[in-house]
Amino acid sequence: LQISSAISFHHDVISHLSASEFHLLGLSEDPDLQRILFGLFLSMYLVTVLGNLLILLAVSSDSHLHTPMYFFLSNLSLVDICFISTTVPKMLMNIQTHSRVISYMGCLTQMSLFSIFVCMDSLLLSVMAYDRFVAICRPLQYPVMMNPRVCGVLVFVSILFCILDSQLHNLITLQCIYYKNVEISDFFCDPSHLLHLICSDTFTNNIVMYFTGVMFGFFPISGISFSYYKIVSSVLRIPSTGGKFKAFSTCGSHLSVVGLFYTTGLAVYLGSKISISSVMYTVVTPMLNPFIYSLRNKDVKRALSRLLSRAASCP
Repeated sequence: LQISSAISFHHDVISHLSASEFHLLGLSEDPDLQRILFGLFLSMYLVTVLGNLLILLAVSSDSHLHTPMYFFLSNLSLVDICFISTTVPKMLMNIQTHSRVISYMGCLTQMSLFSIFVCMDSLLLSVMAYDRFVAICRPLQYPVMMNPRVCGVLVFVSILFCILDSQLHNLITLQCIYYKNVEISDFFCDPSHLLHLICSDTFTNNIVMYFTGVMFGFFPISGISFSYYKIVSSVLRIPSTGGKFKAFSTCGSHLSVVGLFYTTGLAVYLGSKISISSVMYTVVTPMLNPFIYSLRNKDVKRALSRLLSRAASCP
């Protein structure tokens, strides 16, 4: 008993002194489920990458889709590919090698990339809401307000803000010497989980988390809500039912993606801590986005049909 206590104490001291690696607990420790999980997540990953690549190809190959709305959509698809590629390949490798270990630098890199891409998703969705607001509420000014230069600046500024957020997390983590534990209760290095393991100044950690929540949660949601409030007000003043339907149909896909993204995100960070919420947020949402936009958007469906027809006719 004394030997066991000494070993346990020694392990606790080591984990509180330094961490050269972390242990990702994953979704399940049941060995019988590992094959099923591998097949399931590999399938979802391939579907996500293929679906978003098709959106990118459809937008780039069809001149009718060279508009601000589809420019932002193609950027969202690219970010979703990077988003899911940050977490799932490492999870698949861990299942295949029967290992739950991730190095300290590997965890830091994964956390940084995850922060960048999840924030980019949030900001791009708010920029797309602004685009719909200008298109419906300021149609005559739309070509000027949403010219290619403005669209490029909006995406560039979004990237800068996301890198800033990522570097804030890195700065706090790199200054940390002590950790409460080396086990992360998820299948990837979630920034919030990693910050909770830090034994140093918790006040600074909380400030960073609140800042991140406000910058990439509250502000985007407020902007989207305001944009759609103005959109609904404008659409309701349209006399014809057909005009109202046409205006609302251009926003349906975007609203569906916004609802899916923020609902699953809030489930992770404000509600449940179980890994299934993270799966919905990091895997299912990027996978469903191309289906939502292609199934509910006639222009995208037409572009995809032409793209597939050209591919089939090639010798």
